[in-house]
Amino acid sequence: MATDSILGHRFADRQFLDQALTHRSASHVNNERLEFLGDALLNLFVAELVYEHHPRADEGEMTRLRAALVNGSALASIARAHEIGDRLHLGGGELKSGGFRRDSILADAFEAVIAAIYADAGWVACRDVVRRLFVEQVSAGGQTPKDAKTQLQELLQGRSLGLPGYQLVEVSGEEHARTFDVRCRVEKFDIQAIGGGSSRRSAEQAAAEQVLVELKAKLNE
Repeated sequence: MATDSILGHRFADRQFLDQALTHRSASHVNNERLEFLGDALLNLFVAELVYEHHPRADEGEMTRLRAALVNGSALASIARAHEIGDRLHLGGGELKSGGFRRDSILADAFEAVIAAIYADAGWVACRDVVRRLFVEQVSAGGQTPKDAKTQLQELLQGRSLGLPGYQLVEVSGEEHARTFDVRCRVEKFDIQAIGGGSSRRSAEQAAAEQVLVELKAKLNE
């Protein structure tokens, strides 16, 4: 992922992204104002999705679903999936206490990034990002879609085909910008793929996603 890109959006003005990723412990110019705006944008765009995808839901049901999708824990999970914590600018105290793993800090940063996208590219671009990130969960009634590694494991176990294997192939780049390559293999079908990412976990997910596509095709033959 390019350093000026996040959540699938490439920034024209990097300053918006830098501010969104700066916690108040690191600078007086931080993400709190963006967080305020991002909270409002998320609630609106997610409410719009809920309204569209659940035409029979009443006001109470829609309110509960939106709340389940935009609460701190849910937003922190999305932030972790996109490795926002690894890019946060934190003060020394927060770094030592593991602030980059804390739900509240991750959720706030996610909201700030949403507002930064709005400030950088406008209403339509921000709305598109939010809709892409949340549409599956909204359609599933608030259930978080399973990641590729989980899907692959469950598909294999459900058919008594064992577990996939993961092997670290290569680590390259400078320490602050490492790239990991991981091989995923399903021995029973001799299916394998190599995925890359900025962490071993994201590389495993990328490899698993490729293997999952090929395995489903094999099973459907």
